[in-house]
Amino acid sequence: MGRRNDYYDDPAAPEANSMVPSVNVVVANAAGEILLIRRSDNGNWAVPGGAIDPGESMTQAAVRETKEESGIDCQITGLVGIYTDPGTSSCTTARPARSSPSS
Repeated sequence: MGRRNDYYDDPAAPEANSMVPSVNVVVANAAGEILLIRRSDNGNWAVPGGAIDPGESMTQAAVRETKEESGIDCQITGLVGIYTDPGTSSCTTARPARSSPSS
């Protein structure tokens, strides 16, 4: 997989040629700790998230992406917002499912 280039507020960035609906998930446990994953494309720390697949709801994508990226099952508890700025996406809040080993 090639390295991803992020261009946010960069006047030299190439013009966008597509839009990918995506989600980010803020998973907090009972102690208020936030789940972070280390991204494989750039090594940065981030909340879990990714593209919404065709036919998938935002909630389904949020649960799936969290599980794929962290191994944690989660339950969606709320919506932070839906954003149309190219640098952001929809964001949900969640808690670990009771069956998760680290809940």
